[in-house]
Amino acid sequence: MRNESPVHVEVTSPLRFDRIQLLLRIFLAIALGWVGITGGWVVCLLYAALPLIAAIAISSRGGGWYAAEVGPRVWRVLGWLLQLSAFMMLLVDRFPTGEEDEPVQIRMELHPVREPTAGSALLRLLTSIPSGFVLMVLWFVSAVLWVIAALFVLLGSLMPRSILGFQRGVLRWQARLVAYHASLVDEYPPFSLDTEDGGPAELAASRVL
Repeated sequence: MRNESPVHVEVTSPLRFDRIQLLLRIFLAIALGWVGITGGWVVCLLYAALPLIAAIAISSRGGGWYAAEVGPRVWRVLGWLLQLSAFMMLLVDRFPTGEEDEPVQIRMELHPVREPTAGSALLRLLTSIPSGFVLMVLWFVSAVLWVIAALFVLLGSLMPRSILGFQRGVLRWQARLVAYHASLVDEYPPFSLDTEDGGPAELAASRVL
């Protein structure tokens, strides 16, 4: 059963992955690492920056303004980073370009929520730690599975559904945690790995960011 969460992530993976795209990922990771941009660096930056951005925006013009004006802009950037993460995790074979038909669709329902305050935004530096710690463990497992998945790609074999399912679960965990960490949703990320596949979630009855 799919987890009830305001953040929905749907992934359309190809039947077979391209070896050239695999080499592109490796080259991109090496190039970014050479200039000092690593996954760990980005994670640390987002961990510190997201609550600070929210707190500064809220303290200057209020929680309602942050939710209506700043939050959607922050979410667009985070959405692209999550799509890039899906590409690097060998979930999709297409570099994110911002087009509407991206193989990774990330949507967030806007429920009536408690208006965030600067204090509640900064508090998420602490409350996000348990979910973040579990995510670090999942990233370790994900890295091991990436190596196995890369071998399947090099051999021209079909990607095991179990690997794709686990990577989908990790991506969804990331999306739900960053949405909470940035004070875009009230719901704490569920401590369960949502690995299910399927079509886009039904969001017709909700406003979507």
